[in-house]
Amino acid sequence: MAGCLRLRAAGQARADASRLYREEHPADSWVDRTTSDRCLLGFNAGPPLTPGGYNQNLQIFQTPDHVVLVTEMVHTVRVVPLDGRPALGDDLRQWSGDARGHWEGDTLVVETSNFSDERRWRNTTDSLTLVERYTRVDADTLEYEYTVTDPETWTSPWTASLPLQRTDVPMFEYACHEGNHSMDGILGGHRADERAAAAGR
Repeated sequence: MAGCLRLRAAGQARADASRLYREEHPADSWVDRTTSDRCLLGFNAGPPLTPGGYNQNLQIFQTPDHVVLVTEMVHTVRVVPLDGRPALGDDLRQWSGDARGHWEGDTLVVETSNFSDERRWRNTTDSLTLVERYTRVDADTLEYEYTVTDPETWTSPWTASLPLQRTDVPMFEYACHEGNHSMDGILGGHRADERAAAAGR
């Protein structure tokens, strides 16, 4: 990872407040759970892409005016326009942000902003921007590099890089939805803990 990754005091305060809230309110309702628990975003699907334990394949395909990035985890689909259209207005926010792409030589550059505040990725703010660079190193390898900027969270932008290896394995379904049995169990278990604590008093 390039650069010096240092939280600003405000960024650390948000991280501390978030951690304390999760400890005190682990499952008051489904909105207290992470976006991956709620099946809104895959824990390794990004953006940016972050390696995880499983379901980490990425399918990339291109039309004349778009690049489409499909992650195996939760089947997040990012349609990235390449036609130079303007970005969305600041008042329109999306879970995976608003992406625009262009080519710099052989490198696909994807610039993303307008992330939803509810995404809570690394306790960032609505100032978060992401620049991803996809460069073909050889016939079977893409170098994936991303730079994260949020001046309200970190003292400077930071960059990470990882190789993406071509594979012929199929993309498997990750059948996740918010109404799954695990969410019922998490919330039901927490209600049982609350009843037990109240009875103990």
